[in-house]
Amino acid sequence: MKVIDLYRKGAPVLSLEIFPPRKDYPVETVFTTIEKLTRLQPGFIGVTYGAGGSNRDRTVEIAARIKRDYQVEALAHLTCVRHTRQEIAEILDELQREGIHNIMALRGDIPEDEDDFQLEKQEYRYAYQLINDVRQRADFGILAAAHPEGHPECRRLHEDLDNLKRKVDCGVDLLVTQLFFDNRIYCDFVDRAITKGIDCPIVPGIMPVLNVKQIKRMVYLCGASIPPKMLSLLDRYENNPADMEKAGIEYASEQVRDLLEDHVDGVHLYTMNKPEQITQIVDNVGLR
Repeated sequence: MKVIDLYRKGAPVLSLEIFPPRKDYPVETVFTTIEKLTRLQPGFIGVTYGAGGSNRDRTVEIAARIKRDYQVEALAHLTCVRHTRQEIAEILDELQREGIHNIMALRGDIPEDEDDFQLEKQEYRYAYQLINDVRQRADFGILAAAHPEGHPECRRLHEDLDNLKRKVDCGVDLLVTQLFFDNRIYCDFVDRAITKGIDCPIVPGIMPVLNVKQIKRMVYLCGASIPPKMLSLLDRYENNPADMEKAGIEYASEQVRDLLEDHVDGVHLYTMNKPEQITQIVDNVGLR
């Protein structure tokens, strides 16, 4: 099944995202997390892809087992930076063999630890090139990322929307946003995307703030702004992890509740592999 079909049924779709364990951890350590998350009856679970493909094998294995063993639709992330077209073709063939029908097509982060890395010399420079190749090779469901506050590498919002429209025109079924902490930012972004002619669903991606250090890194990577209410929580509970977690769960619950009241197509939760906390958010808003 393509995940876009889930959004044609009318009810808001709950989707979740996990990441594979590090290479020095057994892959089995993630399946306890997955088992707990599947009890939330998500429409699908996405599995992220390590920088430069470092976790590629684990992404494919975990996605395949989510679908086979837990009977939940799986979404495999695929980044193209540092990959050749031949390598991408081989990965797509592998995904097909494993019964994976949905891909999150991403360019991927520029390596920070390689001084001689040159993006312009890569076979893939942009996500739309990957999307083109995926669409031409097989009948995958294709998802892509959207940045409500603009991509960190793009200085002008209208140019970022042009780039997003190019991805959609290449064959994207569904967009999932990067994290944001003010729902007005999401709503304004959707309005601008519609004006640009982007007509596929744009699902809000919500990341609960469970750890101050962790969220600061994520904000740095994706360029999300921190509204005064969230900044106040970070300042108040920076040295009190337990209370920060409680406050972060409540803040995310308020975000999701407000979005559901605005009749969004669904909500995508970045779980950070924290099933108990994600379960509490889902229970708080009645999204299952």
